[in-house]
Amino acid sequence: MSTEARPGAEAAAGAIADPEAGVEGRRRGIGRRRRGLSRALVLGLLAVGASWALLHPEPWKAEALAALAARSGGAAPVLFMAFYALATVFFLPGSALTLTGGALFGPWWGTLYSLTAATAGATLAFLVARYVASDWVARKAGARLGGLLQGVEDEGWRFVAFVRLVPLFPFNFLNYALGLTRVSLLHYVVASYVCMLPGAAAYTYLGYAGREALTGGAGMIGKGVTALGLLAAAALLPRLVTTLRRGMR
Repeated sequence: MSTEARPGAEAAAGAIADPEAGVEGRRRGIGRRRRGLSRALVLGLLAVGASWALLHPEPWKAEALAALAARSGGAAPVLFMAFYALATVFFLPGSALTLTGGALFGPWWGTLYSLTAATAGATLAFLVARYVASDWVARKAGARLGGLLQGVEDEGWRFVAFVRLVPLFPFNFLNYALGLTRVSLLHYVVASYVCMLPGAAAYTYLGYAGREALTGGAGMIGKGVTALGLLAAAALLPRLVTTLRRGMR
């Protein structure tokens, strides 16, 4: 009979000899299974939510949100921001929602609500990618991920600010992909909030001006010119930032 102990017998003997080690090992195993189940649950909810949102776009349209805001009274801003944040996580375009925010809440509050909601949704996507769905995001990002990783490695939060100002990557893709980089959560949130402000202000004012034009508000010509000026500035800003960035190298 062979005198070599089998691995399972050795593990059992070790657990008997050291009961605390055996209990600790079982706890770690249970913890890993729970984390795996939690990740699978989050990914499942994300997939179901994104699919539902793409197949049922009606609740995200301006008319539906306007009706919801009218019914909600003082809770309208909170509900609008919640819808906007979820839309960001579910890969829906945010520009239409920003226009809606301007039409519903005006240029100042609309900008605040849209910008806050967009940043909240972007942060949720960032956290999902960092702690739950890193493998899935890496597969979807493909070759583009290398440029983001290198950019953050070289420039840190400044690279986040740059790609927020200069749309080199789609907004929703960027939210998830940056979760795989080494940028800190605080730097990501602050750089995103500040550098998404110009675009948010321009689109919010455009939505506000559009509402005023449809309802026959006063000063339509001036508001239209202001909206076009803000859009032109937002369109030229990426080129200016790119030129300044090249000059600083």
